[in-house]
Amino acid sequence: MSRVMTRMADLGAAGRRREKVDAKRRRAGLPHRIEYFHQVKDGYSHLAAQLLVPLLEAYDVELVCHLVTVAHDGNLPEPELLLRLSRDDAAAVAPHYGLRFASGRDAPPDGLVEQAEAILAQVDGADFPKVAVAVGDALWAGDADALKGLADRHGCADAETTRTCIERGVARRRALGHYSAAMFHYGGEWYWGADRLYHLEQRFAELGVARAVGAEPICPRPGIEYGPLRDDGSLTFEVYPSLRSPYTSFIFDLAVKLATETGVRLVVRPVLPMVMRGVPVTRTKGSYIMWDASREAAALGLSWGKIYDPIGDPVRRAYSLYPWACEQGRGNELLSEFLRAAFTDGINTNNDRGLRHVVERSGLSFDEAKAIVGNPHWEAELEDNRLAMYEFGTWGVPTFRLLDDRGTEVLALWGQDRLWLFAREIQRLLRERASAGD
Repeated sequence: MSRVMTRMADLGAAGRRREKVDAKRRRAGLPHRIEYFHQVKDGYSHLAAQLLVPLLEAYDVELVCHLVTVAHDGNLPEPELLLRLSRDDAAAVAPHYGLRFASGRDAPPDGLVEQAEAILAQVDGADFPKVAVAVGDALWAGDADALKGLADRHGCADAETTRTCIERGVARRRALGHYSAAMFHYGGEWYWGADRLYHLEQRFAELGVARAVGAEPICPRPGIEYGPLRDDGSLTFEVYPSLRSPYTSFIFDLAVKLATETGVRLVVRPVLPMVMRGVPVTRTKGSYIMWDASREAAALGLSWGKIYDPIGDPVRRAYSLYPWACEQGRGNELLSEFLRAAFTDGINTNNDRGLRHVVERSGLSFDEAKAIVGNPHWEAELEDNRLAMYEFGTWGVPTFRLLDDRGTEVLALWGQDRLWLFAREIQRLLRERASAGD
C-alpha cells in the first residue's frame, strides 16, 4: 500500500501522462474538452457554476455539462453532512473568490430542487452555464417565483427525463473515475470546484490555451496571510489533525506557524484516522486524495509524497506518546515529525527504529518513550476530540476552528485548503478590535 500511495502521489509520472494525453488529443485533432458535473443542491456546485462562463471566455476550450447526484456509499459515507457543510463553506469562501452564495439558509426544499433539476435537464448544452447560475441563484435564495420564471422561459423536463439525465451524468462520472459533485474533468485528471480550478488554469497556461497572453487566472487560490496585526492570545485557534491524513501531513506545520506568527492561542486536538474509526476509503477515493494532496503540497512549495503508510499500530504508538510529549512541551513537534517521517521521508514508523527517529527528532528521549509507548490512556481524549468535531459540524481532517476572545465560535471548517481563510479571519477580528479601540 505504501508503494501504491507513493505512485499515486508521483507528480513526475503525472506530467508524463499529461504529455501522452495531449499528444493523443493533437493526433486526433480534438479540442480541449472539459466535462463538468453539477449537483443543484450542492453549495460547491453553485460556486463552480459561476465560473463556467468566465472559463469559456478566458480559454479556448469546449465544455460539456452533466447533471448528477451523489450516492451514500464508501466514497461518500455521509452525503447529507457533506451537503450541509457545502452550504456553510460555500457561503464563507464565496466573497473571497468574487462569487456569491446566499448564507444562513437551510437545505432548499425538495420541490424547488426537483424544479431546478427539471429546468437544467431541459436546457440546451450551450445554455447550461448561464442557466445553471440563474437557477442556483433562485434556488439558494428560496425564490420560487424566480424559479417559475426560469421554468416558463426555458421549459421543464418531465420527471422521467430528468431522472434519465441525472443517471447519464452519474454513469459518465463513474466511467471517468469519480464520485463527487462540482467536479471538472480534463485530460484524465479531476479538479474540484472553485478551490482546485487554479490547478486546471495552470495546466491551460502551460498548454497555451488562454485566449489572451498574460491574462490573470479567473480563480486564483488566496495566499496564507500572517500579518500585519498580532494577537495577544485572546483568540483561540483549534486544529484537529490525524496522523494518517495526507492533507494534515503537509498543512500541520503551516497551521502551527499561523498561530505562532499571529499570536493566537493554539489548541491541537488530534483524532484517529477515519479508516481506523470504521469509515471505509475506496480505491477510487484514495487514488484521488493522494493525487490531489500531491498537487496541493507542490503548490505550497513543499517536498512531499515519499510515503510509508502509518495505518494501525504506528498511529496508535505515536498517539500513546502524545500526552507525555505535551507534558515536555513537545507535543506539536512529535506530531510534526511523525507526519514528516510517514509522508515526506518514507520512514517505516511501525518499528522501534522508525519511532526512535520520530521521537528524537522531536527533541525527546527514546529511552523514556520506550517505558510509555503502547499505553491506552490517550484513547478517551481523542474520542472526545472526534465528538467535538461532529458537534460543530465537521467530521474530517484537518479541521480548523477559530474562537473569539469570549470563546464564541467565529469559523469552523474542514480542509487544509481553508487555512488561508482562517488567516484572513484572524486579521479581520484584529482589525475590528483595533478600530473599536480607536
